[in-house]
Amino acid sequence: MRIRVINGPNINMLGIREPDVYGRTTYNDLEDMIKDHAQKNEIQVEVMQSNHEGDLVDMIQDCYKKVDGIVINPGAYTHTSIAILDALKAVSVPAVEVHISNVDEREDFRQISYIRKACVRTISGHGVNGYLEAVDILKNYVEDAHGMDK
Repeated sequence: MRIRVINGPNINMLGIREPDVYGRTTYNDLEDMIKDHAQKNEIQVEVMQSNHEGDLVDMIQDCYKKVDGIVINPGAYTHTSIAILDALKAVSVPAVEVHISNVDEREDFRQISYIRKACVRTISGHGVNGYLEAVDILKNYVEDAHGMDK
C-alpha cells in the first residue's frame, strides 16, 4: 500500500509557529513519526510539503494511479482553494483531511473547508497524532474497498 502525505503552507514551521496552537513537534519530527508508523504497518509513505497552491495541486495530480491514499493538511488553503478540491476530485484517490488544531473551535473562516467535500474523513484537533490516525483510516478504507485481509 502506498500513501502520500501532502502538507500545505506553514506546516514546515511546526514547532516554531504558534506552539500554543500547533505544539512543539517540529516538521522533521512529524515526518519521522509518520514514516516510522507507516513502516510498522508495512505502508510505503511519501511526505511532502509546499507553501504554494499550484505545487500542492501538482502533488495531488501526481498521485493518479501511483498511490492508494492521500493524507492532506492543506493549511490555510483548506478554506480558500477550489483548485485543491478539484485536483482531489480529479484523481479519485481516497483522501483524509487532517488539521493539527481543532479548526471548528477557532476563527469563523477556519470552519469552512472546501477540501472536506473530496475526503472520506476529516481529523481535526488531534495534534500531530491525527496524521497517524489518517494513515490507519486510509489503510482500513483501501483494504475494505479491495476486500483485503487486515
